[in-house]
Amino acid sequence: MVHFVGAGCGAADLITLRGKRLLEAADVIIYAGSLVNPELLQFAKRGCEIYNSAEMTLDEVIGVMRSADEKGKDIVRLHTGDPSIYGAVREQTDRLRSLGIDHDICPGVSSFLGAAAALGAEYTLPDVSQTVILTRMAGRTPVPEAESIESLAAHRASMAVFLSAGMTAELSERLISGGYPPETPAAIVYKATWADEKVCRCTVRTLAETAEKNGITKTALIAVGDFLGDNYSLSKLYDPDFETGFRKAKKK
Repeated sequence: MVHFVGAGCGAADLITLRGKRLLEAADVIIYAGSLVNPELLQFAKRGCEIYNSAEMTLDEVIGVMRSADEKGKDIVRLHTGDPSIYGAVREQTDRLRSLGIDHDICPGVSSFLGAAAALGAEYTLPDVSQTVILTRMAGRTPVPEAESIESLAAHRASMAVFLSAGMTAELSERLISGGYPPETPAAIVYKATWADEKVCRCTVRTLAETAEKNGITKTALIAVGDFLGDNYSLSKLYDPDFETGFRKAKKK
């Protein structure tokens, strides 16, 4: 059996209880060594085989899984954040399915959530934004043409940009070209929830300047939108004049 486990965005104690139990029971762990906090490997039992997938190809990863499964071993594939976001999980599960190998997925805390926590922010503020866009810049791996930064920026929704810390100058230009005013609040969150986390607040205009000043070129999430500002409306859910299925509106 192969268990895909979301390691969370950094801090070892942000893994889920289920994820921790699966790690503790695993006979084989294949972890994303370039991103996963190595402190999580302390949960591995004695004698567990541990592989760093940063040094492996897809075929090699599947080969380890297949061999271990044939021996009746439990395997954990430990991915950073949540496996469903930039986790390259689909290609692995498709291969396992074709081989008849049972597998499941244990969700984890994504870095866009860790970044919001570091910022003390809420992506979905009333009268500001009720939509969160998760995206990235095109680099060595392309992005579908219909999902260009400009087209997404036209919505002026809350945006979390992954895998783009080394392209902040271009990102800034394209966000502005697409529709965000230059003074729209933004932030660069380096290694959210790790011990060396750094939060750098700025504007869309000053993204590149801020990244350069703080020496940030990778392992950071970029947050963009007016949700980082000070103006918003209060939630209707707790408004005394708003009736819900659990509370009557107060009479005036």
